[in-house]
Amino acid sequence: MTPHPRLPLQAVLFDMDGTLVDTERLWWEAVERVAGRALSAADEPHVLGRPVEYTAHWLAEDTGIPAADLAEALHHEFADRVRTGIVPRPGALALLDALAREGVPTALVTASPRAVADTVIEALGTHRFSVTVTADDTDRTKPAPDPYLAACRALGVTPARCVAVEDTRTGVTSAEAAGCAVLAVPSLAPIEAAPGRTVLDSLEGVTPRRLRALLPYGLRVMSWNLWYGGTKVRDHRAKQLKIITESDVDVVGLQETYGTAAEELADALGWHHHRAGENLGIISRHPITARLGDPGVGFYGAAGVRIEVAGREVDVWTAHLHYTPYGPYEAAFDKLPAAELIAHEEVRLAQMREALQWIAQSAGDGTPVVLTGDFNTPSHLDWPDVAWPVTRAAEEAGLRDSYREIHPDPAADPGHTWSPIHPEHEDGSGRPEPQDRIDYVLHNGRGLKALDARTVVSGAARDWPDVADNDWPSDHAAVLTTFALVDRE
Repeated sequence: MTPHPRLPLQAVLFDMDGTLVDTERLWWEAVERVAGRALSAADEPHVLGRPVEYTAHWLAEDTGIPAADLAEALHHEFADRVRTGIVPRPGALALLDALAREGVPTALVTASPRAVADTVIEALGTHRFSVTVTADDTDRTKPAPDPYLAACRALGVTPARCVAVEDTRTGVTSAEAAGCAVLAVPSLAPIEAAPGRTVLDSLEGVTPRRLRALLPYGLRVMSWNLWYGGTKVRDHRAKQLKIITESDVDVVGLQETYGTAAEELADALGWHHHRAGENLGIISRHPITARLGDPGVGFYGAAGVRIEVAGREVDVWTAHLHYTPYGPYEAAFDKLPAAELIAHEEVRLAQMREALQWIAQSAGDGTPVVLTGDFNTPSHLDWPDVAWPVTRAAEEAGLRDSYREIHPDPAADPGHTWSPIHPEHEDGSGRPEPQDRIDYVLHNGRGLKALDARTVVSGAARDWPDVADNDWPSDHAAVLTTFALVDRE
């Protein structure tokens, strides 16, 4: 498999005025007519990219005329000009048609009111846009991120996998605040290039391929406990390969490899791998340039690799911490108070601190770090009454929990990874098995931005002990996080 480092282009989001059609000039003329004077560069922040109501309130401060009357006059003047003078910007229609041929959805995102936008859309062709968002559709319009976020929600896409095309600083601010890559094509006022922002003179010659090249590089990382290497399930290796391939991951931090799983999976995929001891492994579609950590790591502990992604180095670690005593059992079955639960985490806490020391020794000041693992302990971010110390230690060392970054409410999104096959406790008592989040993908935020995080369980998974024919060959759910490689914060 060949690397595919850039994030896929999910949609292109177009501003209207001055970007697709030459209406910034018409708007400027309309404001001048209502203001009764010529506008200057000093007026640009109050005119370009602003909704009618904003400019009306700004004019009201100078003229003393009620803002509502000014807004009505601006609507009238601008609409008259649009109906008689709309002209597509150079290259705009060709780009829209090229995106349609390649099946890339498009949205119109404008600070103009719906009445004006509908006039423009009719002139351009309503078939050219899957979604339209106007000033009437969100509580806040540009420069707030709300219009672009609304367009992404309507399309079912992730902002970081979209390119926004804008012509004003106000629009650029809105799109960047939403998390989109930006192509700026200034119409009246200059716009400076910046990280994540490309500035061109025109849309002429811009292709879908050019837009795809504006997206950041991506890295999809999975943490997966294979459960005795997967051997509890028939055809486990083929099922593991199918899951990894369908998940479209780049790197997998493995636990319970049963010795050979990392090498066998990597060989079948044509990937790179690192085996550490008899329990830990990492497989990567990107080249491994260094192997990190204790070469003599035991059954429990941590191991890491340095991989190269689009010319950048990223350290990826996998960790497996001891499974006893298990806090959720002690809380649910033994009713231990928080202080005792915390005190019983000493073994895992020592293992985590050792792993964090290895990570700190290996990574440079600017090295992005990802730590995957089955920690066998809940998170302090999930339990309001128990400050679980293992995850706190990781947080205090500068590691962020990618799942909780994306899903901050544990009640709404518990993210349980233990256990998809254990609804009841194994002792036959019929007691419900405590479900919890004990598998993680953490990162240090140095050049990494979490875009999406989810738990993964695919196919049929019958309950224990009737698991031999399960499609899912593990007793844990996996955790999958998509990162963008960005400039360091």
